[in-house]
Amino acid sequence: MDIHTALPLLAGLTPAQFMQRHWQKKPLLIRQAIPGFKALLDRSALFALAGDEDVESRLIVQTVEEGAEAKDSWSLAHGPFKRRALPALTRAQWTLLVQGVDMHDAAVHALLQQFRFVPDARLDDVMISYATEEKQK
Repeated sequence: MDIHTALPLLAGLTPAQFMQRHWQKKPLLIRQAIPGFKALLDRSALFALAGDEDVESRLIVQTVEEGAEAKDSWSLAHGPFKRRALPALTRAQWTLLVQGVDMHDAAVHALLQQFRFVPDARLDDVMISYATEEKQK
């Protein structure tokens, strides 16, 4: 990748300019950096990956204990997860995290390649999360 060629992904900046001006210095919001971008995996494909023993996945669930001293507690479980082991989609306050998706899906891998100008020490893999809505208070 030529770091001196402007990229639409960076709103016309070159990777070199982006790294010099913005990387770990100041935020940069680029609306429609990837025009027409759509999710590369649907929910069922993500859940299927979470069930694969070769894929790192985690499930985080929040439980709110009602009463005079209401308190939140969180639980963490490591996959793989069978679909029926995941909470119901209608249950609030849980998140599924699937790590290294780029190693299992060609389109996600291609997306990651657009960011190869970021140093390898800072660019590891693509993690995709699925989360349900927060419980209404």
